[in-house]
Amino acid sequence: MAREGDDPAAPTPVTGDLDVADAVIAEILRGVRADPGPSARQVGVEALRAGSRRRSAARPPGPALWRVTDLVVPADPPVAVRLYRPAPSPAALLVFIHGGGWTIGDLTSHDALCRTLARDAGVAVLAVDHRRAPEAPWPAAVDDAVAVTRWAVEQGQEVAGTDVVVVGGDSSGGNLAALVCLRLRDAPGRAPAAQVLVYPNTDLTFSLPSVREKATGWGLDADDALWFAEQWVPDPRLRADPRVSPLREPDLTGLPPAIAITAEHDPLRDEGEAYAARLAEAGVPVHARRERGLVHGFLGYAATSPAAAAATDRLTADIRTLLATLPT
Repeated sequence: MAREGDDPAAPTPVTGDLDVADAVIAEILRGVRADPGPSARQVGVEALRAGSRRRSAARPPGPALWRVTDLVVPADPPVAVRLYRPAPSPAALLVFIHGGGWTIGDLTSHDALCRTLARDAGVAVLAVDHRRAPEAPWPAAVDDAVAVTRWAVEQGQEVAGTDVVVVGGDSSGGNLAALVCLRLRDAPGRAPAAQVLVYPNTDLTFSLPSVREKATGWGLDADDALWFAEQWVPDPRLRADPRVSPLREPDLTGLPPAIAITAEHDPLRDEGEAYAARLAEAGVPVHARRERGLVHGFLGYAATSPAAAAATDRLTADIRTLLATLPT
């Protein structure tokens, strides 16, 4: 397993009292610590969704692309998607599953990121507007993501100009991307050619050390992560099931090559890194990197944080490199 991010020759800048990547991240965290505000379980899903919409409206727009089209994948039920095309014949089609704890987030929340991935990685991006909890608990979001990925495999050349299909996502979207790969590995038909997992949830039992070490004060509180999991998988006994927690899958052989990116100051860090290590042990090619000094959700800070922007650039370069290694 290729692993980056722990080079002692490139230490994380120390910003005041916080050992974080830059002053923007430090200021965000100081604000969080000075006024944490109510927890996710105190606020509730509707207020969280309203806050997500406000943040989306305030975020700078992403880059202009050759073509952006809203479509509906004919599944049961149908799934809304948005297709971003940087050029008529991109290097691949990335089925991208947004984060948001399976409960918030939508096509708008990740629009700027999808545009950036399309432009800078040279791929078409198919963003998935999956059903959300608590109205639609597990396995609804997995079913939607699988249906869209199968459709992309079948229709990629026609709709996006390529038949190379990759699946990826951030946070809960990384969880769903990993579960898509596991389900399609064991199903008839063609599986994705690769997977891109960015600070993914892989173990909904939240039992690894970083959940305690980074429990509060780092942007994503561990109890908020647990609350999101409770909305998606209300039965606590099910959260250790491999159909929910890919880290609990005993056999990871035969899965597609992976990019696995984690953040140093993230309660989900250890489970993402453990999944990358298990993939490598199973013989899956893995490029893993811990982003020093960054926090969960750093892709969303790229417009203001130079360190987050640089990490986003590294991710798009990783995707380009991975695609160059795939069989033609």
